[in-house]
Amino acid sequence: MNGTTSSFGEQARISGARRNITYLLLFAIVMFFVALSSAYVVSRSSALYWVTFRIPRPFLISTAIIVVSSVAAQLGLVAVRRGQARAATGWILVTLLLGCGFTWFQRAGWLELIGSGNYMADKILRNTGAYGVDYTVARKGITLLQEGGSFFLPDDLQQAKPLNAEMEDYRNTSASYFYVLTVGHWLHLAGGLLVYIILALRSLMGRYSAEEHTGIWQGTMYWHFLGALWVYLLLFLTVVH
Repeated sequence: MNGTTSSFGEQARISGARRNITYLLLFAIVMFFVALSSAYVVSRSSALYWVTFRIPRPFLISTAIIVVSSVAAQLGLVAVRRGQARAATGWILVTLLLGCGFTWFQRAGWLELIGSGNYMADKILRNTGAYGVDYTVARKGITLLQEGGSFFLPDDLQQAKPLNAEMEDYRNTSASYFYVLTVGHWLHLAGGLLVYIILALRSLMGRYSAEEHTGIWQGTMYWHFLGALWVYLLLFLTVVH
């Protein structure tokens, strides 16, 4: 009896330690993206020139997918807690599949962004998109007009002072931040996909039960976090950008 009690106590300690590690990991990721978000705001407020571009539609579709995948992940956790191992495996596989769908639409969004002329760390004047449709440029918060490939302040009615020479060395910083934030999120999600592959294999092998499912709890919490993080990033980029 004492041996059984000791075994349960040891299992509880290990489970608690794994949960604490999960919380610390999530906190570290939060700090990373808070730092990037703050740098974005500071860069925009201090930039002489800033590019604003249309966020491609695939990123909106991927948002819906990751929200649905978070629901699937939670249903998997609920199922294993109820001792429904087969149902839990099914929901884990659904979450994994939806995560792959999220990845596909993220890639489509990046390709559309590149196709509209917004490249990472490239000069503003090399933007090949349609001005006023794919992107606009602001100087100290004032959106510029473009005529014949030259940029002018809106109060330069005679268009006597083109700004192209001044803009020559300025880069599309906003696009660079967009790529860093979204690709950074996906790299963390790629880790989540790897976790769910492992969870799926272990679940298929019958390793989880109503009594022991810490691994599924960890994966579910991490996946919920990734979903919430993406929604935050999209709202941040939409409102601030």
